[in-house]
Amino acid sequence: MQTFLRGIDLFTPLDGGGIAELAGELQARMLLGGAVLFDEGEVADALYIVRNGGLAAYRREADGVLTLLGLLGAGEVAGEISLIARTPRASLVRALRDSVVLRLSADSFHRLVAKYPQAMLHSVGVTARHLLERPGEVRYSAPRTFAILAHDAGVDARGFAHALATVLSRYGSCALIDAAVAHGHDAAWLHEVEATHRYVLLLGDAGETAWRAHCARQADAFLLPANAADVASAWPEVAYINAEHMPLRARHLVLLHAGDIGPGRAPQWLAQVRGARHHHVRGGSAGADIERIARLLIGRSMGLVLSGGGARGFAQIGIVRALRENGQQIDCVGGTSIGAIIGAGVALDWSVEEMFYNYRRAFVDGRPLRDYTFPFISLTRGRRVAHLLREAFGDRDISDLPLPFYAVTANLTAGTAQVHRSGPLWLWLRAASAIPGVLPPVFHHGEVYVDGAVMNNLPVDPMREARVGDIIGIDIGADDVVRAQVEEFALPSALRLAWQRLCRRPLRPGILNILLRAGMVNAETASAARRAQTSLLLAPPMGDIGLLDWHEYERAIATGYRFAREVLGRGAKSRGVP
Repeated sequence: MQTFLRGIDLFTPLDGGGIAELAGELQARMLLGGAVLFDEGEVADALYIVRNGGLAAYRREADGVLTLLGLLGAGEVAGEISLIARTPRASLVRALRDSVVLRLSADSFHRLVAKYPQAMLHSVGVTARHLLERPGEVRYSAPRTFAILAHDAGVDARGFAHALATVLSRYGSCALIDAAVAHGHDAAWLHEVEATHRYVLLLGDAGETAWRAHCARQADAFLLPANAADVASAWPEVAYINAEHMPLRARHLVLLHAGDIGPGRAPQWLAQVRGARHHHVRGGSAGADIERIARLLIGRSMGLVLSGGGARGFAQIGIVRALRENGQQIDCVGGTSIGAIIGAGVALDWSVEEMFYNYRRAFVDGRPLRDYTFPFISLTRGRRVAHLLREAFGDRDISDLPLPFYAVTANLTAGTAQVHRSGPLWLWLRAASAIPGVLPPVFHHGEVYVDGAVMNNLPVDPMREARVGDIIGIDIGADDVVRAQVEEFALPSALRLAWQRLCRRPLRPGILNILLRAGMVNAETASAARRAQTSLLLAPPMGDIGLLDWHEYERAIATGYRFAREVLGRGAKSRGVP
């Protein structure tokens, strides 16, 4: 217990005697999942330390709706702010799962403060930091205890659990508990297992009804393995898993494949678990897939976000090559416009060679913007782009991609940026790159979708909301400037304009460049804040390559590659890597 208390920031100034006194004042309290610890307006008569389990804090709005303020895990403290400030409780706190909290009464707290005044000063500092850090942003605590509930007896959940435990043990001690190991032990024993291990996997094999129910009550998050090729059906615990009080406890659908990913399987299985995230474990890539799942589960993953920027987006192929050569594992991908299209290739696990060939075939040889039409809606029909995208990506669903992926569009009907994590891949890539005026919008279920760069040209926020550990952002659209070499009322003759265009030296930008830039410029101000949310921002200098210079394909790739190599090399030197 004393070792546990020493690891809590609030009490670090206490010496050995102070920690011992603190331990003697604490009272353990068991909370069942959903139970209220305290409510708004109540007298702050104690603070609570989460020993095991998890809590959620909410603010009650005027209309009675609860707004999530944050999640608290083992070792975190609840109720200290109102206790120190001597104010009524400002939030509702309830247990997310079966939990144990340690109660320190107000009298005991103030007694310790009087005896150890330095601790009080430190406590005030910690409390103030909690109030000032990221105001308005929800605080999350990474899950540590996972219930693995096999869909049926034919699923090798045990093999998956052992492989996952091996990977998790690289990040901290990991215990794998099944019904046989837990037999004869009470809840207190399991709480002690959680207290002494960084991660705990609770394996519930098919048919172990009582044990599976206990696993579900005890876990921070669910892992739901199923054989992807089987007919999709509900889990025995589906009513509990889909219950209204469950959304804050992540549900992860794990689809096990004998070989490659079969098309159309993921959407059918996702329909069984409302709001679940999903992961693929492929027969030939199981080790790499399970390593990625482990990183995503515990917030140690790396997300890649790619921006729009027309033909400059090909630089992202070179950057991806440099990242892979540097040993960087990419666990999930998102993007908009050309960034969504390049990102889909990354999420498909295409090699650099496959990306180079496939995108050259589609965007250089395929001449996607050459099906001009009378501009009632746009300058081009868009059919050529749709055909090329369908040819490159087939009819697969977004959820069938090996890596988690999203594409961002601008929904003109709703007036919002929309994130697509499922649905036909080619369709939403077509919508994500529908430059207003250049390509016609995508009309779907009565709504109108265009290029996501109109509203969000560097969609980092959906990645951050998914609680990804670190994010690499590639921004190749921010430094574009549209210029003219002539004054409006001093235009040269039509003959001279034609000659300059033939010589590739136009005095004024063409309509395609104007429309493309106009579609992106509105998102630039907001992009500054999104760039700040990245762990690493890569913005190669692309000013000498135009937004429609598809013929500069190879040079754009080379520019991105050289830039990323240089940045990554500087980072290695700063860490002392030879």
